[in-house]
Amino acid sequence: MDNRQSFIELEQTAKTLGYDKRNLQAFIEIFDNVLDSVRGPLVALDSDLKVVKANHSFYKTFKVDREGTEGMLIYDLGNRQWDIPKLRELLEDILPQKSTFNDFEVEHNFETIGRKIMHLNARRIYRKPEQTQMILLSIEDVTEREYYKRHLEELVEKRTAEIRVAREEAEKGKQMAEAALLETKKLKDQLEAERAYLQEEIKLEYNHENIIGHSDGINYVLYKVEQIARSNTIVLVLGETGTGKELVARAIHGLSLRKERALMKVNCATLPSNLIESELFGHEKGAFTGAHSSHLGRFEVAAGATLFLDEIGELPLELQPKLLRVVQDGEFERLGSSHTIKVDVRIIAATNRNLEEEVRRGRFREDLWYRLNIFPITMPPLRDRLDDIPHLVDFYVKKISKRMGKSIEIIPTSVMNALQNYHWPGNVRELENVLERAVINSSRPKLRLVDELNTQKKDLSTRRKTLEAVEREHIVRILDQTQWKVSGRNGAAEILGLNRSTLRARMRKLGILKP
Repeated sequence: MDNRQSFIELEQTAKTLGYDKRNLQAFIEIFDNVLDSVRGPLVALDSDLKVVKANHSFYKTFKVDREGTEGMLIYDLGNRQWDIPKLRELLEDILPQKSTFNDFEVEHNFETIGRKIMHLNARRIYRKPEQTQMILLSIEDVTEREYYKRHLEELVEKRTAEIRVAREEAEKGKQMAEAALLETKKLKDQLEAERAYLQEEIKLEYNHENIIGHSDGINYVLYKVEQIARSNTIVLVLGETGTGKELVARAIHGLSLRKERALMKVNCATLPSNLIESELFGHEKGAFTGAHSSHLGRFEVAAGATLFLDEIGELPLELQPKLLRVVQDGEFERLGSSHTIKVDVRIIAATNRNLEEEVRRGRFREDLWYRLNIFPITMPPLRDRLDDIPHLVDFYVKKISKRMGKSIEIIPTSVMNALQNYHWPGNVRELENVLERAVINSSRPKLRLVDELNTQKKDLSTRRKTLEAVEREHIVRILDQTQWKVSGRNGAAEILGLNRSTLRARMRKLGILKP
């Protein structure tokens, strides 16, 4: 039977009997009949907190006998083993209160049964001002449940600690994996760098950005490209039409730190003078008739990359101050705007004109010329590259034949001699056009030349220059530009990218003397 239900029945019985000494025996008999059926320990206390009666389960649970229990103060049971502070506090507080259940737990070391955790319900079941009170105390042994609960909490705490350790180990493993990944990436980058280095070596030897040849002039150009590529210095590429100045610009960009971005190109000779400002610097909406929306100029698009200004000698004189400002300060305004824009652009310019002569004639600003001419690279004409003609012929014949679906396997000696003896005023571009016509007119594996080149002999007075001659000429030109200032800021050594002692040694070896 449930303890709470038993309490209610006893309370009703006590009220019916009018609990006093006359009815005490009747109540005890009812107590025996009802509460001996309750499985949990149950004890009735009088107003002095002495044991009036206890059920069989109480005696069995606490291993006490009836004679040593009834009439004893609850605190003195079992040689005061029931002297529990929390129990004393509860029982003394419950007397003046209303008839309600008071639930609590105590953990106590009982002499007969050891350490136990007991859940107690204490309730006053009857009260009249002129009569004695009675308290029923129901007891439930919850030791196993509480120990299991505590064990479970310990288990959870232990498991939580294990999970925490596992997470820490996993985090360590993750960090180690990330470190291994970084190391792998480092090795991969190193291998990529080595592969790129080998590829650049192959390009330098055979075909650097389609710059084909082994002549002294081309080798010197490639040397200068390697020397300047990784800096942000402005480069001016000089040379006749068709020599491949754009290839030099692409080679510089391909070896630069900006190679991940595309090389932007503007041909100053192909744009109308009224549109070139908008193309270079952009414009705002309504800046001029037909400007229906704002437009980004090439300088903005090329921010962080490289801008190739081809045919810079064709730039209108009125736009040259604006270009000079970008070159010097890296800032400009869009057409129709007063807002200054800052950009980081590496500039490579090219021209087939003699800009010094243009400056003398007043068609090119002198200050802009000095800003552009920091590191000039001259692409030699084809007539000074006789050793490169066989390589160029082989490259273009294969390229053109593949495009046209033909197979040209033989280039007669007479054809090669004719090509090498020609003056080539149009340089490599002219050579490519001649070879395309030859492939079109060749129906067999042998190349057949259709252009009459023998009548246009190359200038026999033009002698081939050695690498030292080209180097000497370039050093003298830079020294003239710096008024023969060898070292220091804006000196020839700084412009050439050489140590001053190295430059002086080269000057002595090449016989360069100040006039």
